[in-house]
Amino acid sequence: MVDTKSPSKDETRASDIYDTMRDNLIRTVDEFAKVQPQYSQSISNLQLDYIQTTKNMIQTAFAAQKQYASIWNIPSVPYGDLFTRQSNEMTNNAIRSVGINNQLTINALDAARENLKIYNRTVDAVTDFSTNVAKAWTTFFAQQQAQFTRQ
Repeated sequence: MVDTKSPSKDETRASDIYDTMRDNLIRTVDEFAKVQPQYSQSISNLQLDYIQTTKNMIQTAFAAQKQYASIWNIPSVPYGDLFTRQSNEMTNNAIRSVGINNQLTINALDAARENLKIYNRTVDAVTDFSTNVAKAWTTFFAQQQAQFTRQ
């Protein structure tokens, strides 16, 4: 009769190899996870510096334009009020559009996170199922082999 309880030397080595590979991959992912907050902070700092530089560039450009206009006594624009009102409306619409886009992006990222959680649960369920199938086949073949050797 075949003893299905104690693994052979080859089975133990195969199991050790899988354990080692799993542990090494997990260690690698953990190393990526350690530096992720630093990457996020660096990217965030770069974005903030970019925003500040853009604002500074806009302020400087328009300050120069105003200075030239005052030096050269450029007359007032006949449709200045209309232009100002339309410019404000366009800016408000653009800001609302950005807000809507930001919310859609956040919703998409949240949905992606939820999908990853579902994927994780699916992988666990498929792994459990495969393990149960392998155990059932192993038990079945062990019983068949035991029955065959008795005859």
